[in-house]
Amino acid sequence: MDKFRMMFQFLQSNQESFMNGICGIMALASAQLYSAFEFSCPCIPEYNYAYGIGLLVTPPIWFFLLGFVLNNNVSMLAEEWKRPTGKRVKDPTILRYMFVSITQRSLIAPMVWISVTLMDGKSFLCAFSVNLDIHQFGNSTLIDGMTEVEIVKLLAKIPCKNIFNQPEVISREAASRYIKCISQAFGWVFLLLMTLAAFMIRAIRPCFTQAAFLKTKYWSHYVDIERKLFDETCKEHAKTFAKVCIQQYFESISGDMRSFHKHRSSKDDSDDDDDDDKKKSDEDKLLGIRDQDDMNKVLWNWHTCKPPLALRKEQPDGESHEGLIPNGDVRGVSGGPNGYANGHAPDLPKREWAAYYSKV
Repeated sequence: MDKFRMMFQFLQSNQESFMNGICGIMALASAQLYSAFEFSCPCIPEYNYAYGIGLLVTPPIWFFLLGFVLNNNVSMLAEEWKRPTGKRVKDPTILRYMFVSITQRSLIAPMVWISVTLMDGKSFLCAFSVNLDIHQFGNSTLIDGMTEVEIVKLLAKIPCKNIFNQPEVISREAASRYIKCISQAFGWVFLLLMTLAAFMIRAIRPCFTQAAFLKTKYWSHYVDIERKLFDETCKEHAKTFAKVCIQQYFESISGDMRSFHKHRSSKDDSDDDDDDDKKKSDEDKLLGIRDQDDMNKVLWNWHTCKPPLALRKEQPDGESHEGLIPNGDVRGVSGGPNGYANGHAPDLPKREWAAYYSKV
């Protein structure tokens, strides 16, 4: 269990690299899944287009949604978006940055699937074989004697080698190569556009205000780290709370045994001292919250009214605040703690001293 715990902590601390690895694995999985997928075009005019386009579009949508599901930041984004404002104002730029970051990672696997599908050309052939100009690849004398319905049915059978039974009318191999060539051209254009878009995003980003980007990136990381630390603190408090609760339960039902152990040897007394130290450390971990209602109130307040992002500067014990704030008001002008207005040190004007010497 310790190894799994260490691995889980490592993944949490390197979440960005881990998510990039997950996206890469999903991209490879999409390509491998397509190669293992058995393509079976229905070769029916009414269903060819739906099957071919569905194979090109439906799996990318699934991979895109799967990328959102596997990304842990989705729940953090939803929580930050839906939480009440409270004492901390929500920044839309942070939410937008988080959403764009999640979307970029989720688009990798769908892009790979679409590229592989277009390069292979089977779905494109199945979808658009009916739209092929039969006069370019067929025998005109035989085609003129066929009805429009027969021509459409014949074109729909081009993707299916096993059931194509009229090679004298149209060259199936030539028609398939033609459509697959167009599909591969679309595939290369798609890759070029995606690469160009990624390059433009990378190149244009430094042209905007870098300070605003760094601020957004910093606070998005802060929200992620704050959530992780809050979860760790809750787990530690819950573990300590359960430990103390169980200890008090056993102590309450074994009072006689506890009174008996008070008369043990000095060695046992030293062990009792160690137990007292452990109890003190447990008390520190409880952070003064020893009741179920109090803990529920803390959790509720954390969601509805998160603390403002303005840390208080702790003052040494016994330090005088007189002279910093007029009229000796320890809480400051606006009621800020520790003698500071709103938790920040006031900008006090510096006094300039001048010394004058007389020759008299």
